[in-house]
Amino acid sequence: MKQGFEKYIPFAPIPRPKRAWPDKRLEKAPVWCSVDLRDGHQALVDPMNVEEKLELFHTLVDIGVKEIEVGFPSASEVEYDFLRTLIDDGHVPDDVTLQVLVQARPHLIKRTFEAIEGAKHVIFHFYNSTSTLQRKVVFHTDVEGVKKIAVDAAEMIYEMAQPVIASGMDLRYEYSPESFMGTEMDAAAEICAAVLDALHADAEHKVILNLPTTVENCLPNYFADEIEYFIEKLPGRERAIISLHPHNDRGEGVATAELAMLAGGERVEATLFGNGERTGNVDMVTIAMNLYTQGVDPELDFSHINHIRDVYERCTKMKVGPRQPYVGELVFTAFSGSHQDAISKGVQFAKEHGGEYWEIPYLPIDPADLGREYEPIVRINSQSGKGGAAFVMQQNFGYDIPKAMQPEFGHIVQVETEKAGTELAPQRIFELFKESYIDAIFPYQLLKHTFVETVDAEAKSHVRFTGTLRHTDTVFDVVGEGNGPIDAFFNAIHGQKMDRFTFVDYAEHAINKGSDSMAVAYIHLKDADGKDIFGVGIDHNINLAPLRGILSAINRTWLARHQK
Repeated sequence: MKQGFEKYIPFAPIPRPKRAWPDKRLEKAPVWCSVDLRDGHQALVDPMNVEEKLELFHTLVDIGVKEIEVGFPSASEVEYDFLRTLIDDGHVPDDVTLQVLVQARPHLIKRTFEAIEGAKHVIFHFYNSTSTLQRKVVFHTDVEGVKKIAVDAAEMIYEMAQPVIASGMDLRYEYSPESFMGTEMDAAAEICAAVLDALHADAEHKVILNLPTTVENCLPNYFADEIEYFIEKLPGRERAIISLHPHNDRGEGVATAELAMLAGGERVEATLFGNGERTGNVDMVTIAMNLYTQGVDPELDFSHINHIRDVYERCTKMKVGPRQPYVGELVFTAFSGSHQDAISKGVQFAKEHGGEYWEIPYLPIDPADLGREYEPIVRINSQSGKGGAAFVMQQNFGYDIPKAMQPEFGHIVQVETEKAGTELAPQRIFELFKESYIDAIFPYQLLKHTFVETVDAEAKSHVRFTGTLRHTDTVFDVVGEGNGPIDAFFNAIHGQKMDRFTFVDYAEHAINKGSDSMAVAYIHLKDADGKDIFGVGIDHNINLAPLRGILSAINRTWLARHQK
C-alpha cells in the first residue's frame, strides 16, 4: 500500500460557496421504501425461499413501510412467481404499494408489465447507468447515448402504462440514473429532465427520481452538495420526488442519507439493518431511530425491535452485530465503571425528579421504546466500578445498596471478575451479595427474642429487648433498653465481646410488594480501629431485619480476622 494509493482518482467536489443545506434541520420523516426483498435479497449468500420472503414482507408491513420493492420480476421465474404470489394470494394491504425494478430494455419492460397485472398500487422502477466511468468502460457512449436509452424506455413504459392505468391500477413511475454519484451533475439533470418529459410528469403526476450512491465514492457532504446542485439545475423541480438510495462502501451510508435529506431528499430506499451488496445498503432502522432521538416521528414502528431482528436473521441467515446501532445486543450495555456510575445516577435522578424528557447519561434513547426494557443496561466485568454492581442489584433484584456500602461490595465483585476472567451474570452477583452479607450467620446467632415497648406521657417510645444468642457452642441471654428496637438490641449486646463496635447508620426498605414482602436492612458499623464494616439482614419482620444486619456485620468482622 505504500505506493498503491497513487493509482486512485480523488473525487472532485462541486464548488458550492453558497450551499444552503448545512443550516437546515430534519423535522419530518422521509417517504420510506424498503428494498430488502430486492437489493437486500440479491446480496444474500443463501437466497430466501417464498415462505421466508412472505414473512419478511409482512414484517415490513407491520413496521409501517408503505412502499416495498419486491423484486426484479423479469430477471427470473422465481422473482416473477413471488410477485404473483403476493398479488394472487392477497398478501398486499390496500395502503401498501409494490415496487418492481427493471432495466431500461424493451423485452424486460414487457415482462414486468405482465408480472404486475392485477396489483392495486405499483411503482414501475426503471434504470440505466449514467456515470462517466460506465459510459467509458461499459457502454462506450456519451451523455446523449445514455440519455437516449433512458428516454426510449420512458416512452415505452408510458405508452404501455396507459391501458393499465385505465383499467384501475394506481401506477406510478420511478427512474434511477444508476451510479448517479459518479455522473456529472449537469448531465444527470439533463437526462432526468428528458425522462420527466417523456413520462408527461407534472405537479399532479410526479415521477420519483431515485438518485443512488450506487458505489459510495465521496464524503457525505460532497453528496449533499450534488443533491442540492441537481435540484437547482433540474427543470420543473415540482414534477419530481427526490429519492435517495445510498450504499455503504465508505461506511458512511447513514450520514450520506441524512445530509442528502437536508439538501432536498424526500424519500429514502433502505434495508433493515443495512443488508445489501458489498458493505450494504443504508440502514433504515438507524436513520429512523436517529430521527426519533431528535424528537421527530419516523412514522415507522420499531417498538418490538428484538422480534424484528429475529425475523430478519431467520429469513436472511444474516447476523446483526452486537454493536449495531439500536438493535445490537450490547448497544445499551455499559461495562465501564464511570459509565455505569453515571447511568445509575441518571436513573435515580429521573425517579426522584421525573420530567418529560429522557436525560440519562450514555443512553441516547430509552431502551424501553424499542421493547428492550428487560435487558441489562449495566453488565459486570473486571472494568466495572463500584456503582455497577449496585445498579445490577437494584435493577434485577430490588436491593438499594447504600452509597457508603457500594465500594465494599463493588470490590467483592471485582475480585470475583478478575478471578473468573469473564463477565459475571446478575445471578452470580446476587450470590456474592448473599454469601458475603446475608449468609454471615457465624459465630453469632439470635435464637429468640422479645420486644416490650412503652410510650410515656410525652409520646416518647421506650423499648426493652430480651433475647438469647449463640456464640459457637455457647448460649447466653442479653437484655437492653433504648429508644427503639435497634438501640435496645445494640445496648443489649454491649459487654458480650461485641462492645468494640460503634453504630453509624442503617437503611431499610421492602424488596417486594404486598403483604408478604421482605424487609432488608443495611447496617453500617465501625470497629475499634475505626474501620467501616457493613452487614445486611432480611426478614418478614421489619424489627428483626436490622438485628440480623447488626449480627451480619459483627460476624463478617470476626470471619475476616480469623481467615487471615
